[in-house]
Amino acid sequence: MTLKPSTEKATLTFSDGTPAMELPIYKGTLGPDVIDIRQLYGKSGKFTYDPGFLSTASCNSTITYIDGDKGELLYRGYPIEQLATQCDYLETCYLLLYGDLPDVKQKADFVKRVTSHTMVNEQMQFFMRGFRRDAHPMAVLTGLVGALSAFYPDSMNLHDPWQREVSAIRLIAKMPTLVAMAYKYSVGQPYMYPRNELSYAANFMRMMFATPCEDYKVNDVLVRALDRIFILHADHEQNASTSTVRLCASSGTNPFAAIAAGVACLWGPAHGGANEACLNMLYDIQAQGGIEKIGEFIAKVKDKNSNVRLMGFGHRVYKNYDPRAKLMRETCHEVLGELGLHDDPLFKLAMKLEQIALEDDYFVSRKLYPNVDYYSGIVQKAIGIPVSLFTAIFALARTVGWIAQLNEMIADPEYKIGRPRQLFVGAQRRDVKAIATR
Repeated sequence: MTLKPSTEKATLTFSDGTPAMELPIYKGTLGPDVIDIRQLYGKSGKFTYDPGFLSTASCNSTITYIDGDKGELLYRGYPIEQLATQCDYLETCYLLLYGDLPDVKQKADFVKRVTSHTMVNEQMQFFMRGFRRDAHPMAVLTGLVGALSAFYPDSMNLHDPWQREVSAIRLIAKMPTLVAMAYKYSVGQPYMYPRNELSYAANFMRMMFATPCEDYKVNDVLVRALDRIFILHADHEQNASTSTVRLCASSGTNPFAAIAAGVACLWGPAHGGANEACLNMLYDIQAQGGIEKIGEFIAKVKDKNSNVRLMGFGHRVYKNYDPRAKLMRETCHEVLGELGLHDDPLFKLAMKLEQIALEDDYFVSRKLYPNVDYYSGIVQKAIGIPVSLFTAIFALARTVGWIAQLNEMIADPEYKIGRPRQLFVGAQRRDVKAIATR
């Protein structure tokens, strides 16, 4: 949307003789004001320096709002707590894509459109055979999503609204199928075709766990837990993978390539791989002696000279309790109760570590509360999803957020191809000498 500057201005002064200049200030619906520096280079010959873009708004957006101090997350204005308890994932997808929650007819139509695209081209099976069986699922998924552009040339034009719409539906519908295929390939089981009479999450679980000789029995508690994981991960403002999708799409590339770039970025352990790292931490503690060794582990975490980190606690944005973590914590206990796993050694260890960290002044004073990755990893492990697949589940859920952000950017009249600047600190201009004299 086109922004209108407020009557307030920021005056920028320089100590090197450059004339002072006024910069417009924009006010958002929520959150801090933003200083418009687009004319800075043209008028002063200077850039700003902001590694990691921690103080830079790269865009304006109407999709997701985070207040890290309050521990608040809103999708299109709706609190995540309400969406996760009163809506399902496809309703949330509709909200992120179109701006409002659907009514009964709109939801039925949207669900029908998505479920009619759940199958993938049969050639994908042959494409899969090129991967090693022990390849990481994210390596496979990155390739599969990128390959969709080779199978659906009719929806490649990013600047055609109709084609963007078709590719959006295809991506949301096919991601569960692709993730399940990657899993089945890794364990040597036959692929299971989607069943469109099932819900989105139930269909995915069936494709994951059914076999031709034994169908999967849907457990409503587990399905709802997975659906909630999808909702909580559907979007999270301008994070690394979302910014990657926007930057990639700003070149005008096709939607499948842009989403594949997001999948690749999400693979990083500092981003989407956090819940995988969290479970691996619990396995390490378990291998060293379990609950009895938590005290020693906590001591190492507190030791500045130690390289031991407490995974699954704290968040880059949230300086309060992650609102998604509160919801996931409830879901975690529901799932463990449903499956009778509260006495399982690994889960007992996880719950004990949670209790100690929440009561320890060292962590509380630093606001290192359990985050959504801590609980979602435990839930997925309880459901039967292997640790190596956790990040692929995250990518599945986040796909709709990436698409919504991509669509918003393309529709923005101020959109331009992304081109960050740099502070160059290398060698000054110099001349090449003949090789004999170097």
